[in-house]
Amino acid sequence: MSIFLAILYGVIQGIAEFLPISSSAHLAISQNLFSMENLEASHFTFDILLHLGTLIAVFIVYYKDIFALIPAIFTMFKKVFTGKFKLSDYTENERFVILVIIATLPLAAAVFLKDYVEVLTGYTKIIGGILLLNGLVLFISDKLEKGTLSLDKTKPRHALFIGLCQMCAIVPGLSRSGSTITGGLFMGLKRETAVKFSFIMSIPAIIGANLLSIFDIAENPIASSDVVPYIAGTVAAAVVGVLAMKFLIYISKKSNFRMFSYYCFVVGVLAIIFG
Repeated sequence: MSIFLAILYGVIQGIAEFLPISSSAHLAISQNLFSMENLEASHFTFDILLHLGTLIAVFIVYYKDIFALIPAIFTMFKKVFTGKFKLSDYTENERFVILVIIATLPLAAAVFLKDYVEVLTGYTKIIGGILLLNGLVLFISDKLEKGTLSLDKTKPRHALFIGLCQMCAIVPGLSRSGSTITGGLFMGLKRETAVKFSFIMSIPAIIGANLLSIFDIAENPIASSDVVPYIAGTVAAAVVGVLAMKFLIYISKKSNFRMFSYYCFVVGVLAIIFG
């Protein structure tokens, strides 16, 4: 793989992973329409590294929140294993961890749907149709009433609903960030709360997806000629991911997801026409 192509993949991953336009759809369309290399087939490890790059981006943008949650994870599990944990007695950070865990639970179903979903990546017209649906979801999100719930007022049922939205987004064409943020807004969360929760709950989702695939890395060793391109692509995904997240945080304050919905409409129609 050339350095240019690796960086291009990194840029696509960084932009589409966090902006609500579906990274899986863009990678699939790029591979199907422009004969770009199929990452899962020929560069499986690079696909994992791209997701590592976007994971690094989340840590960079939300490092204060994440570093505060890490001790809470250990103290909470210590309470669980020592029998001292009570649902009515937990710190604010422990509560945040519980909400993320609840939101992640629906992804367990994705393990059984993985093979069926992967089949869709080869059908550009279907992906285009799903992108149109994604655009509609984003358009509707701007019409929702302004939420009032902050994280301390967010309940487990809210987190579970957002988690179900994340599970639906395993389908190529449905944006994970768009689905989860819209789900949060539908549940009455403030926009900044919905955005933060969406990005932080992506951490276990990204880690889990890569853990499911990591055993296949041994069958796809990195060629010496690919080391530099892989590093370049990973760095590109991280840097562009940070910029994309900051841009979305800014845009979310303006309640303006319509630009993304229009973009999805255009790309969806083009994918259907030329797919």
